[in-house]
Amino acid sequence: MTSFLKSNDALGITNRGNPAESGLCTLCQSDCAGRCEVWTSCLKGRELLYPRDFGATIAGAINIAPEGVSYNSLRIMGYCYGAHQAPPSAAKGDALFTEVNVETSFGNTKKTICRTPFMAGALGSTFIAAKYWDAMAAGCAICGVPIVIGENVVGVDRKSEFKDGRITVSPEMDRRLESYLRYYDGYGVAIVQLNVEDTRNGVAEYLANKYRDKIMIELKWGQGAKDIGGEIQVKDIDYADFLKARGYLVDPDCTKEEVREAYKNRSITGFARHSRLGYTNLGSWEEVREDFLKQVKYLRGLGFERISLKTGAYGMEALAMAIRLSSEAGLDLLTIDGAGGGTGMSPWDMMEHWGVPPILLHSKAYEYASILAASGQKVVDMSFASGFARSSAIFKGLALGSPFVKLICMGRGMMIPGFLGSNIEGVLKPANRAKVNGNWDTLPKSVTDHGTTAEEIFAGWYDVQKKIGPEAMKEIPFGAVAMWGMLDKLSAGLQQLMAGARKFTIGAIDRDDIAACNRETERETGLRFVTDIGDEKAKNILKQNF
Repeated sequence: MTSFLKSNDALGITNRGNPAESGLCTLCQSDCAGRCEVWTSCLKGRELLYPRDFGATIAGAINIAPEGVSYNSLRIMGYCYGAHQAPPSAAKGDALFTEVNVETSFGNTKKTICRTPFMAGALGSTFIAAKYWDAMAAGCAICGVPIVIGENVVGVDRKSEFKDGRITVSPEMDRRLESYLRYYDGYGVAIVQLNVEDTRNGVAEYLANKYRDKIMIELKWGQGAKDIGGEIQVKDIDYADFLKARGYLVDPDCTKEEVREAYKNRSITGFARHSRLGYTNLGSWEEVREDFLKQVKYLRGLGFERISLKTGAYGMEALAMAIRLSSEAGLDLLTIDGAGGGTGMSPWDMMEHWGVPPILLHSKAYEYASILAASGQKVVDMSFASGFARSSAIFKGLALGSPFVKLICMGRGMMIPGFLGSNIEGVLKPANRAKVNGNWDTLPKSVTDHGTTAEEIFAGWYDVQKKIGPEAMKEIPFGAVAMWGMLDKLSAGLQQLMAGARKFTIGAIDRDDIAACNRETERETGLRFVTDIGDEKAKNILKQNF
């Protein structure tokens, strides 16, 4: 198994636990006192792009070509002349990296515009998503990026009301949407997922009545963490009884006398709630096609203009089906999540051993989309997900899937600002501590090293204040300010990488902007080896007579 460094002395960052390919710890704790790269970016923003202690230090990178096939085995290419889709200043030879436009858009007929090519992945019925939702939703809205409300939110809400098996009142769904829409300014979109349970519960119909022109609806095939339905864990047997009555699988079965006795005596301390599996009644891809197109037609009949699909780390047939059917149905977005991704409660052994790793799945997505495009069909806009948390990985994902990929979807990386900001807010505003689910009694040294007031701690405080005004700053969740800092750092880093490749818009990025660092990666991704790119041009320069 590949291991990754736990600390980076040049940036002054370190991981509490074992880091994954993304640079995030495999287990990310909401009460963490830091200091991984994403955590620190929430406070310092773009300052974290550079080595620390300038003027007193010098720094050099551990610059190696890794073995194996992963996003880390790709190399970003740079060019010393030229400009693609450049601003007028480029003609004068004085363009700046800050002139790179990282705005993107996606959609079939109705375009959704985003200030940056990032989106927050599906955060559904897991309790940690509910706890920190206000911070994450407000942050995504002020930053102008999409956020996805995941599966089962309605079904697990104890305050929701049903009539004839269909939802009529859902306070939690309303809260989540309104948290985003409160700060929404025309960029990004709130996306709501539908899984098997949501479809049975009439979530689409509920949303159509209240929000159809304000949101995007998303069909759910799967995710990178697992190939079964969604799970949560509950500790309260009364809540387990409630979920069982709602029609969910509760494991172990809370209705059995022996299980209740074991719970009473604390030998059983929790219950897992599982969703149903989808499409088990279908036996061929043609049947899936018929059912899928029928679902899309029904949603359009409810008035939804924008529809997307989320699929997981299944094999090649399912990937081809997702691309083909999303394109055929005229969907606005297809999110493809590679194995290992996940923010909720997924079986750990399954997470480690199931599914197709991100770079392999994403490489095949490009190949299959190209086949479809070559036949003259319009290909659905795509988003790649799983293990993205740094500007370099985001650039690589956009390049690997170019021209089809418009966004990079992040899960845990988008949640960390909510954790950190809420912990800080709970200390600096004690009256808000319970409301924002703050975990700290005092600020740790990793925070006080940067300041003791919000204005000192958050590099993006005054940027956010300029955008929403001083009065709104009194109510803005600190987690939203933390997200501003983190996304500002990612945006600036992406601008710098694009400027180095002489690409001044997201649409200008292409596959020649990245290269394979080993021959195995070259073979699996279809990318050229690092020294093969430009090799013929180089030889012509040397052979040319003047």
